[in-house]
Amino acid sequence: MNEILKAQFFVNDLSDDQKTVITDINDYIQQSLNSDSHSVAIIQGAAGTGKSVVLMELVRQYMTDKHYKTSLVVNHPELYKAYQDIAESIPNMKVNAIRRPTSLINYAQKNHKRYDVIFVDEAHLLYSKSEPYAHYRGQNQLTDLMSLAKVVVAVYDFDQVFQSKMYWNKKLLYDTIGTHPHKSFDMNFQYRMVASDEQVAWMDNLTAEKPMQAFPENSDFEFEMFNTAGALFEKIKQRNKEVGMSRVVATSGFPRIDGRHNVEMDTFSLPWDEWDPQRTHWAKREGSITQVGTIYTLQGFDLNYVGMIIGPSFGYDKQTDTMTIIPEKYSHKEIFKKRKDIKFSREEYKEFIANVLNVLMKRGKYGLYLTAYDDDLRARLMELYKNGQ
Repeated sequence: MNEILKAQFFVNDLSDDQKTVITDINDYIQQSLNSDSHSVAIIQGAAGTGKSVVLMELVRQYMTDKHYKTSLVVNHPELYKAYQDIAESIPNMKVNAIRRPTSLINYAQKNHKRYDVIFVDEAHLLYSKSEPYAHYRGQNQLTDLMSLAKVVVAVYDFDQVFQSKMYWNKKLLYDTIGTHPHKSFDMNFQYRMVASDEQVAWMDNLTAEKPMQAFPENSDFEFEMFNTAGALFEKIKQRNKEVGMSRVVATSGFPRIDGRHNVEMDTFSLPWDEWDPQRTHWAKREGSITQVGTIYTLQGFDLNYVGMIIGPSFGYDKQTDTMTIIPEKYSHKEIFKKRKDIKFSREEYKEFIANVLNVLMKRGKYGLYLTAYDDDLRARLMELYKNGQ
């Protein structure tokens, strides 16, 4: 197995909290397999709480045991590649049992297949509406998966919802589950970042448009604010040469310049990440150091250091001393697609955009380097950074 993937998804020394969650979910799965109902186990937790580690430990137990009919699905192309790589390296695990949700649903319905357990990572990316363009003609992918399995084990993080077609909140989740047996397993311990609770709270408060404060310096997590994206990129290149897995990421909204839709700011100009059908996921490809990562290539993955460029759709309000979110400047239109069953408010669209920034800021295990496109926002962040040193 690739060592980078192994380090992220399989931990030899699981914490006591993780072991307890795994034992509790195992008990629930066994109880549910012996009933006539279709049950759901919900693993909930914020970014970096080790949800995928817990899920993969369960996957390794059940998907290598020939007594169970199982599948693992994830609606994220880069994570799908990673799980295929992992499966090839685990004895008795079948690569073809790992699918995208639409693929599994269409295959199982056509061939009248049923499963004991279906595992779903990043379940907040399941379609909650029909999406014919992606060949999904059902109404809700969780509903369809529940009908195919005795037990669905689904990982949810409602703070990682950022598109209308993949919209989930707790009410919709429990309305979808309906009267089926279900149990929630909450994970609230931070494992990805070496950051302190106060540092994680700083990131949450920034994206929640709360009054700004200096970044707390109370852990080994490295934080640095840059006045230019060019200088931030040089630091990321240095870190990538030293320890690898260090990348620049950004949020949407950068204007086209002379026909180019790059991320351009001061001396910095690089293209966005490019989808590639090859099996190597974006974060691990050497060439991605000269591209700018997005939620579509990095959600669910660890980096060592992340260089975050806060895009033009974020500004600064001097009166409230808060970062502001400006949906009108967010250029990625997938976020704003309308749907017949739900009407989203401007505040909800702002929440989608805030979630993108929050998830990207938390990709780095050991450090976050930050700059902002908006002059006033960048100046205020620089002022706080210098005063806090």
